Amino acid sequence: MTSLKDWIWNERQQIGKDYESIEEVALYDESHSKFRDLKLESHEILKLIGAKPGMKLLDIGCGTGIFSIEASKKGLDVTAIDVSNTMLEYAKTKANEAEVSINFEEGGFLTHTSPPSHYDLITSSFSFHHLPDFFKFIALDRLRRLIKSDGKLFIQDVIVEQNNYEPNVNQFIDRQESVGGNFLREDAIVHFQEEYSTFDWILEELFRKAGFQIVDSSIQGGLLGRYLCSLA
Repeated sequence: MTSLKDWIWNERQQIGKDYESIEEVALYDESHSKFRDLKLESHEILKLIGAKPGMKLLDIGCGTGIFSIEASKKGLDVTAIDVSNTMLEYAKTKANEAEVSINFEEGGFLTHTSPPSHYDLITSSFSFHHLPDFFKFIALDRLRRLIKSDGKLFIQDVIVEQNNYEPNVNQFIDRQESVGGNFLREDAIVHFQEEYSTFDWILEELFRKAGFQIVDSSIQGGLLGRYLCSLA
């Protein structure tokens, strides 16, 4: 009999950048640090979500592990997952160097399994755009079951405001070129050409339909969105 497993999105496929490539992974922190303060951003998020020692946190798309490491330093019980084994190995090395204990697992929005109501906090930064909108809803529906009744979901990503979307995208690409040359310009162009960022009104409705309510939200420059949600 046919089931979801027969037609679920393949999260391991590399959309846009190939993060199974060690060369791409090694460049990630360096390239992103040109337009993001990754550690400062991590501490801002931890404050926003009300992180406290002992809380169980699931970080989806952990990448090179900076946020997961900072969360572990704050005393959180961190499970960090990514669909790229290369990313996970890189993050494990950094966690060992930082002398923190993190449970690293291969997985993503659609494949991670834990008991129901297991996590106090679920976070994801710049990973949700790897899913088409249809599978974004399925992902959120799954996350709702994993989070505690008083838990919080935080998603940060390229989220496009409908108003002025074209000039905002153009300005973003030009700004990336100004801080990182042709490398970041092409990176930004590929993002919009090949990946699955969505409009704000679509994502906000997906949250609501999946059983979440938006507690706090912001979109910087019409493109860089942050959403903090609780169960409705």
